[in-house]
Amino acid sequence: MNILGYLQKVGKALMVPVATLPAAAILMGIGYWMDPVGWGSESVVAALLIKSGAAIIDNMAVLFAIGVTFGLSRDKSGAAALSGYVCFMVLTTLLSPAVVAQLQGIPADVVPAAFDKVANQFVGILVGIVSAEIYNRFHEVELPKALAFFSGKRLVPILTSIAGILLASILLFVWPVIYDALIAFGTQLQSMGALGAGLFGFFNRLMLTIGMHHALYPVFWFDVVGINDIPNFLGGAQSIANGTAVIGQTGMYQAGFFPIMMFGLPGAALAIYQCADKKNKDKVFSIMLAAAMASFFTGITEPLEFSFMFVAPVLYLIHAVLTGISLYIAATMEWMAGFGFSAGLVDLVLSSQNPLATKWYMLIVQGFVFFALYYSVFRVTITKFNLMTPGRGKDEQSGVNQDDMGELANAYIAAIGGKENILEVDNCITRLRLTVKDSSIADKEAMKALGAAGVVTIGAGGLQVIVGMGKVDKVAQEMKSQLS
Repeated sequence: MNILGYLQKVGKALMVPVATLPAAAILMGIGYWMDPVGWGSESVVAALLIKSGAAIIDNMAVLFAIGVTFGLSRDKSGAAALSGYVCFMVLTTLLSPAVVAQLQGIPADVVPAAFDKVANQFVGILVGIVSAEIYNRFHEVELPKALAFFSGKRLVPILTSIAGILLASILLFVWPVIYDALIAFGTQLQSMGALGAGLFGFFNRLMLTIGMHHALYPVFWFDVVGINDIPNFLGGAQSIANGTAVIGQTGMYQAGFFPIMMFGLPGAALAIYQCADKKNKDKVFSIMLAAAMASFFTGITEPLEFSFMFVAPVLYLIHAVLTGISLYIAATMEWMAGFGFSAGLVDLVLSSQNPLATKWYMLIVQGFVFFALYYSVFRVTITKFNLMTPGRGKDEQSGVNQDDMGELANAYIAAIGGKENILEVDNCITRLRLTVKDSSIADKEAMKALGAAGVVTIGAGGLQVIVGMGKVDKVAQEMKSQLS
């Protein structure tokens, strides 16, 4: 598999630990709602909820190690997840300040500060990748009869523990250099202030086109370069007390997404609907309504974005620019809100009582402005340049029953080039992620006729098909069943 294709798999695997954040957001959000003044000190129930959510946030590093290992394992095995945990515990124990002092024969007070921060998401991701590769390679190995008990999946934790020792031996010398470089990079980003937030918003949307936004957001949202925006925001009062959060600044890499996802993209959906040909308006209305509601309530934007990303790239570039502007404005004005999953209404409501949420209601005002901006810019651009957004121009349909998952999956297999061309099938929230022998023989138009919002080629052996939320899991499962 090519490098880009592998990074796609890593990006998808990152969604496993990230999926735990909504639980933290809900628990801590309700806790702050119940006790907005005391932040848990005046209500036992609020304290219980806040501390329960904090338990998830405080252990994100190990969750990344477990989740990435699980996500990258071929059969999504619990044994793989356990092996990732073993590797993480060995590595972080060996690189703890006390053990480093013992190994290097130096006083504890002169151990580099890097080893106080070794249990972070960056190391968790590294451990997850290494552990998953070990699992995929050795989980079916058969040992001689005398050692048969340790064959197969039982062998993997032994190997990952050894890998943890080897990684620790390397990171003992390399990690301080990496840490210092990351701190310098993070400091540079933070020194850009609101402009840095705006650039992040722009590139975040731009990299979505190839699914590489998953590689970008950990730098800003988690503890890769010291920014750690989401955990610090969700930590609320505790983060303030610890000095890891600053009121009016923490959340700047999240807040500007709310006006885009809750208002801007629904405005774009309205423009696309109104620009559709009259005969197609009913069909486009149902598609745009569902996509706009998903964006507004949950912050899941891919169904809407992929409806125009490839058929009208200029609209997507405009969208990326407007996203950057939105983050820049919110950061400049210190209108802050945060999320545990994405920037939809649910997360906005839950975060509103967080002590780090400053003037969060102004994001709604900003949202109305962006709704009008998206609607007007999209409508003018579509009509002026006659862009072929959904419902405009030639209307092709496959005739395949969209409710029959078996028929639909079979049609997708045929469009991809047949069973012999498909090596691996996986999926994320909205898209099929495929490893194929030859991506060039896939019939993109046939897949679009089947209802795909877009098709992305990742080198010669990678293919992504944007099927849509709710349907992609069923299609992927049916394809796996037919291929097996």
